[in-house]
Amino acid sequence: GRSRERSTGTADRQLAEIALAEFLHGRQRKAGPRHPDEVLVTDLLADYAEEKGAKAMASDRIAYAIVPLADFWEGKTVANVTRQTCEAYRKWRDRSDGTVRRELGVLRASINHAHAEGRVTRTVVVHLPERPEPKERWLTKSEAARLLRAAMQSNKARLYLPLFIVIALHTGARKEAITSLRWTQVDLEAGLIDWNPVGRRRTKKQRPRVRIPRKLLGHLRRARVRGSDTGFVIHDSGKPVRDPKRGFAAACERAGLEGVSPHVLRHTRATWGMQAGAKTWELSGFLGMTEATLMNVYGHHHPDYQRHAAEAY
Repeated sequence: GRSRERSTGTADRQLAEIALAEFLHGRQRKAGPRHPDEVLVTDLLADYAEEKGAKAMASDRIAYAIVPLADFWEGKTVANVTRQTCEAYRKWRDRSDGTVRRELGVLRASINHAHAEGRVTRTVVVHLPERPEPKERWLTKSEAARLLRAAMQSNKARLYLPLFIVIALHTGARKEAITSLRWTQVDLEAGLIDWNPVGRRRTKKQRPRVRIPRKLLGHLRRARVRGSDTGFVIHDSGKPVRDPKRGFAAACERAGLEGVSPHVLRHTRATWGMQAGAKTWELSGFLGMTEATLMNVYGHHHPDYQRHAAEAY
């Protein structure tokens, strides 16, 4: 019922208009939940990035997903998110179904977040592509040996890449878990690795405490001599190696290996374990996955796979 005056903090008219637009946007938000056809998708993406993105474990992936989502849905409202527009996004994006599925998953999460925060009256269905079939690529023992030799021949990565590969092949841990591993998580006396560091929030991507394979223990003891008490196990002259993908790709090229990424080493360890006839409940716990996932993706490699069914006639 009375006038209020607020400074935009600038004498530039264009900047002042931007400040006014931001003020009006904030005031509309406080007015309560709005219908999906009154809310811009880009606003919800920005809110989600600011309020949830920085706290999420995969913050980089969220940020990468929001960029193309914002480009495509600029000027469109939440009500415009339909099966047809989701399919149009898939064609416009021109990436694999796995990539599009992850990005549309971020869109769905941003809409659900806005609804939970009372900014939109209801959610809408975000139609995702079908989940792609699990990749079958894994390394034979000879391929793994070639990759390791190629890594040792690298001028830039030979101090850390061979150890990364050895750890991945022996444990099947994910790339992020290995590159973030510190010596405080490794108990060489008890022969254990705790993949989940103190203070890290537990997520669906399990990081279990596992026994160190006997053949890996010697490599870690030698590497420990070169590392500090609280330092990273995988490091380059003391600096952490956040992503060894360039050195890894170069080693694969030298080894003549195609279709191989660091995650293939996890597939390789799971496959080797099944081929060796490991107990599935024990191997699944070692790899940090459910027994159902292990059987669904790698079960056919086990020597007992459908043996009784095949002979029961």
